[in-house]
Amino acid sequence: MGIFEVMESGVQTYARSFPVVFDKAQGAWLTDKNGKRYLDFLAGAGTLNYGHNHPALKEVLIDYIQADGITHGLDMHTSAKGAFLTALQDIILKPRGLDHVAQFTGPTGTNAVEAAMKLARKVTGRDNIVAFTNGFHGVSLGALAATGNQHHRGGAGTVLANVTRLPYDGYPGAGEDSLLLFETMLGDNSSGLDKPAAVLFEVVQGEGGLNVASMDWLKRLQSICRKHGILMIVDDIQAGCGRTGTFFSFEPAGIKPDIITLSKSLSGYGLPFALVLIRPDLDQWEPGEHNGTFRGNNHAFVTARRALEIFWQDDEFASAVRAKGELLTTRLQKLVDRHPTLFVKVKGRGMMQGIKCRDGDIADVITSKAFERGLVIETAGPDDEVVKCLCPLIISEQDLNQGLDWLAEAIEETAGERLGKAS
Repeated sequence: MGIFEVMESGVQTYARSFPVVFDKAQGAWLTDKNGKRYLDFLAGAGTLNYGHNHPALKEVLIDYIQADGITHGLDMHTSAKGAFLTALQDIILKPRGLDHVAQFTGPTGTNAVEAAMKLARKVTGRDNIVAFTNGFHGVSLGALAATGNQHHRGGAGTVLANVTRLPYDGYPGAGEDSLLLFETMLGDNSSGLDKPAAVLFEVVQGEGGLNVASMDWLKRLQSICRKHGILMIVDDIQAGCGRTGTFFSFEPAGIKPDIITLSKSLSGYGLPFALVLIRPDLDQWEPGEHNGTFRGNNHAFVTARRALEIFWQDDEFASAVRAKGELLTTRLQKLVDRHPTLFVKVKGRGMMQGIKCRDGDIADVITSKAFERGLVIETAGPDDEVVKCLCPLIISEQDLNQGLDWLAEAIEETAGERLGKAS
């Protein structure tokens, strides 16, 4: 571990929770340099929905490299990009009634969010963006202004402006109708709310603690936005690409966002890739107004296209994800029912679920004990109080149950220790 301690910045995070040197990975499993295997319930923070080194994706990538395919192409036209765009249009967008155009941004989710916010401001001529409590949208300055977490906001070193924060669905103290405040303020000339260019939100808040917007809330939010000429931006960077059981997390609500941001699992292989989907009439960029050197990761185009072809031609894969999500709900709920002194409730949707603990210390102990058993799992939420299951969507039922068994063992050990201290 010496080289990491000497050379790497103190900003590193995950290495502190999982202090081993990983060497290989396949499917839902990681292997460290000593040969110990770990079941991955983190999946690159949702970057590896199709698992590590999926054979079919690896094959097309190797073939492409061996054939001297374009690696880096800025935003020039390439065969790999054309094939990806065709698959995106035919397999994902058209069947869902979406006619959005694709903007290739820098390869990170936060850059996609930056582009979406900039475009909304450019098109509407307004500065303000409405974001929601516990939202997480990235840590570059524009996206960070829309992010709620104080720890991340504290790293900015400057004022984070032009964002109004409103209560997300179910936010404590907001009552049953958290959008009433928004609607009332928009209709009150003395509310102090500058009419926003857009609302920016996640359908399931990943880093914010697995908070889930109801279908009615999503439909009402769209109605408010349409009434007042406000653009709707869905940040589907973590919840998209099948994580909730449909390709886009918003599909069950029947809404059609004006702008959608994607990244993380979009490449299918863990390769850096981000995309902004834009309603055609909003695509008002001048050439080069938002650019970046690494917009043309052709290796990502190759694996992304193949992932769409393998997993999204029909509903078979999505149906399996939903079934595993139901299994996850059932098992997590049993743990909550068994340990009411440790837990509050199950949170999340699909294969993006977890358990809210009474406090962050409990969650930290549980995840540490789970890692000792061979389970890589993280926490989320404002106080890191949610134990978050984010395993690859291709995980077998057997491996899913194995991971949940290890989690249950870690919980039992934690409960026993706390009972011992109490007595």
